[in-house]
Amino acid sequence: MKFPLLFLLTGMLTATPMNAQFSPAPQAPRPDKKPRDVSIHGDPRTDDYFWLREKENPAVIQHLKAENAHTDAVLAPAAALREKLYTEMVGRMKEDDSSVPNRLHGWFWYERSEKGKQHPILCRQKDTPGAAEEIVVDVNRLAEGKEYAMMEDYRISPDGTRLVYLMDWTGYREYEPFVLNLKNLETVAQKIGKVSSLTWAGDENTLYFTTENEAKRSDKFWRFDLGTGKRELLFEEKDELFDVAASCSADHAFVFCTSGSKTTTEVRAIPGKDPGAKPRILLPRVTDHEYHAEHRGDRFYFVTNRDAKNFRIVSAPETDPSAWSDVLPHQPAVKVDGVVMFQSFMAVTERESGLPQIRLYDFASATGKRLTLPEAAYDIMPDENPDFSATEFRLRYESMVTPPSIRSVGADAGDLKILKNKEVPGYDASKYRTERIEATAADGTKIPISLVYRADLDRTKPQPLHLYAYGSYGISETASFSSTRVSLLDRGMVFAIAHIRGGGEMGEEWRDAGRMEHKMTTFTDFVSCAEFFVRTGWTTPSRMVISGGSAGGMLMGAVLNLRPDLFQAAILDVPFVDVLNTMLDDSLPLTTSEYVEWGNPNIKEQYAWMRAYSPYDNLKAAAFPHVLVNVGLNDSQVPYWEGAKYAAKLRGLRTDNKVTLLHCDMGAGHGGVAGRYDALKETARDMAFQLSALGIQQ
Repeated sequence: MKFPLLFLLTGMLTATPMNAQFSPAPQAPRPDKKPRDVSIHGDPRTDDYFWLREKENPAVIQHLKAENAHTDAVLAPAAALREKLYTEMVGRMKEDDSSVPNRLHGWFWYERSEKGKQHPILCRQKDTPGAAEEIVVDVNRLAEGKEYAMMEDYRISPDGTRLVYLMDWTGYREYEPFVLNLKNLETVAQKIGKVSSLTWAGDENTLYFTTENEAKRSDKFWRFDLGTGKRELLFEEKDELFDVAASCSADHAFVFCTSGSKTTTEVRAIPGKDPGAKPRILLPRVTDHEYHAEHRGDRFYFVTNRDAKNFRIVSAPETDPSAWSDVLPHQPAVKVDGVVMFQSFMAVTERESGLPQIRLYDFASATGKRLTLPEAAYDIMPDENPDFSATEFRLRYESMVTPPSIRSVGADAGDLKILKNKEVPGYDASKYRTERIEATAADGTKIPISLVYRADLDRTKPQPLHLYAYGSYGISETASFSSTRVSLLDRGMVFAIAHIRGGGEMGEEWRDAGRMEHKMTTFTDFVSCAEFFVRTGWTTPSRMVISGGSAGGMLMGAVLNLRPDLFQAAILDVPFVDVLNTMLDDSLPLTTSEYVEWGNPNIKEQYAWMRAYSPYDNLKAAAFPHVLVNVGLNDSQVPYWEGAKYAAKLRGLRTDNKVTLLHCDMGAGHGGVAGRYDALKETARDMAFQLSALGIQQ
């Protein structure tokens, strides 16, 4: 990348915050108040904006468009900054690029991108010298004339003669399957319909898949014969806490139908080469027993939390899946996340002291050895490993200062071989520093924090700081690299990730400490981290921006209610903020399955847990930070109206003159837009908002 002259002369742009730079735009949209009584359990509640749920109501669409216009008007003074940010981020993107090929069935498979094109191109090349490239699926062509198009996944049949890929056309996460004959790349006619998950069996004719009900709960497991067009229902999950998913063992010996709630699992198995077989339960469900199944040789392998809070690995013969033998015994300080199975070894993903680890276990010697990693704070995860007979494991490694690289290693866990370093034009890792520090929570618990900043940052005085977190579902936030984030770092901003309770960074106990009746701990942990940065001189409240998305958006709403004085600005992405109304409506997607994460508000005691923190219900008149709320009209996980209602109510309760902005993507869902350039434009808008809130204009 060719940096602007100012970069070359100064290295880092000035980061002295001034007054916020927003346009004195016309009056913000004020949707009509239509009070609706939503009281329950003797607790009086009135929702003035319940009607914004009416997606088919022209007044709702008109309001969302008015909010978008208002946001654009308020951010107008940052138009040049926004364009500059976008140009910088595109400059750090290698626009013509390709993934590391995977060899399978005599072909090399890879995805590549082309300059100016939004979407990936799936290709293959015969494993012979001088073979020509064949384009298998060009998502750019499929996306022509469509507002949204995303290839969610693709899978090659066990014999390598067919391929199935899944397309999402709206962002609502409903996937349409397409089957290709790989001998001539022609489409195979089929009438499967929309699916939520899909896998091949042990042949090229049989597909297994799951479908969703009206509440978007994945509840049915099917078999489909491409030769006859026969569609057969094999299992229906009746328990509203559970969803089902179809998958296949790494050796294609078994198809799995996994019924899972947030805390309990039950797996059914079908021999891959017996398409007429009925599903067989491997281990009957027992409350709070979570397990994941794999297969190798004549044995099943389970990652299980039975008698092992942080999971262990056991194996059992096919004939008796309950006859367990320990493979990797439980270690209380080590959380086992999963396995990638191969014929002669397996790669075990683990987490200890908040950091991800990978252990390679050799079946011949019955020993496991962890990989030695080059940095103190990093992210490491499996890459694509489609070949069960492979003798090397492929992984992705990165840190907050080190761009991603694809590496491989043998079963002996020896030296890592770099297959590809991701090129980030113009980026010099030596100019940045990463640290792992700790804040102390209200109860004395140490909360890990990962942070990154410019090496020439003036540490003698407070600096702008962006604090991000998630903290739900036991999901671990990782210290990964972001090329877009560099634009903030080069403007003097420190970027920090708070690994708060409710996430999985420190194991299952860490998750449980921020779940159900303990959920408030997630929010107070975040506040403690923010207070730590102020107390130790890293930043000040007038220089701190916070952000989170989905359940992390709920986190943002909750902490703004707790400490609106502690932050200068907040970005809430697709935020789950209308907790009570959503969790009381079991017709909405995901509601019932979430009862074991937040609680069931139909139960008075559990209602009280959520009532204490529900961001929408706890908004009160106060001086708030600048707030930007991003939603998607086609969001299937957190409906657009949650953020829209929250923005309307917040705007009406402000006692200050700071801005409340709402942006609704009218053609996307929970994950935002599909195209890579469009995604950068959204990122540039969000960055321009926070920099403007801090008074940083360049």
